Amino acid sequence: MGARLAVAGCASAHVLEEPPARPTTVNTGVSIGSILLAADCLQIMYTSLAPHGPLKLYHFVIMVAVVLAFLSQLPSFHSLRHINFVSLLLSLGYTVLVAAACVRAGLSKNSPAKDYSLSSSKSEQSFDAFLSISILASVFGNGILPEIQATLAPPAAGKMMKALVLCYSVIVFTFFLSSITGYWAFGSNVQSNVLKSLMPDSGPALAPTWLLGVAVLFVLLQLLAIGLVYSQVAYEIMEKGSADAARGRFSRRNLVPRLLLRTLYLAFCALMAAMLPFFGDIVGVVGAVGFVPLDFVLPVLMYNMALAPPRRSPVFIANAAVMVVFAGVGAIGAFATIRKLVLDADKFKLFSNNVVD
Repeated sequence: MGARLAVAGCASAHVLEEPPARPTTVNTGVSIGSILLAADCLQIMYTSLAPHGPLKLYHFVIMVAVVLAFLSQLPSFHSLRHINFVSLLLSLGYTVLVAAACVRAGLSKNSPAKDYSLSSSKSEQSFDAFLSISILASVFGNGILPEIQATLAPPAAGKMMKALVLCYSVIVFTFFLSSITGYWAFGSNVQSNVLKSLMPDSGPALAPTWLLGVAVLFVLLQLLAIGLVYSQVAYEIMEKGSADAARGRFSRRNLVPRLLLRTLYLAFCALMAAMLPFFGDIVGVVGAVGFVPLDFVLPVLMYNMALAPPRRSPVFIANAAVMVVFAGVGAIGAFATIRKLVLDADKFKLFSNNVVD
């Protein structure tokens, strides 16, 4: 999942002076998920070197948060433009490596038995379907964030269209290549972090050590970039009231509040990631509560309000239908994610050492 989330970062270099509140909430959820997955990758590297070491998942969450707190002092989106480009390259590299590893694992004689069957319960299948819609909304909805956060007045509109085309092209490539190969190799038992499926707790690794090491390094660096990019919107809002535009960006008047507020924000995200290590569920909640309304309800609502088509016109009726349908999808998706959180509650305790899929 980390590979997919990074794609939006490469297109998020333009920011509006007043970021919307809903994207800010969504970005916070993405930041929490990024910290959690980065810590999970560190734990994978650590346990492969020291299987019985004393460090737990929350220790790695703290490490990631400390690194992000240091890097968060980069003052603006513009200062992250090179990091965004590197994140794009890491995303592509990680996807190719993981896809190759999954194909190799699927053809290996040590490949685990593949089970492609669905749950026998119809209600379970229905809830899983709506949960999947929420997760897909998170993956494909990232592209709308830079569009909302950027001014669409010319010439920015043309540049944003190019950014969105690039964003969705990379999302389709990374998401489908890794998802299809992972599902083919491991069936419905594939884990949300496919690296864990490639490095099972028992038995040999299903891919060369060098490939797994490079893939883990790629996704770890990429997730740090994601955390930086998606946190910037929250920083913009927090510092709108605390910063003094008349002073220098690195003056003591602006530096001290920035250091304090950004560190506290990352501490909050890290605390949520360590306390509630539900990676798949976090993505589902973000999709149902954030991206479904943001992608499917808000645009058509704004269209009807801004252009005011006649209430009996096909355009108005179609937009209203889209709003009603996807408001329902979002509500059911939110219920499905909460239901899964409740079902998963017995799989962990606070500050668990394992990420729950």
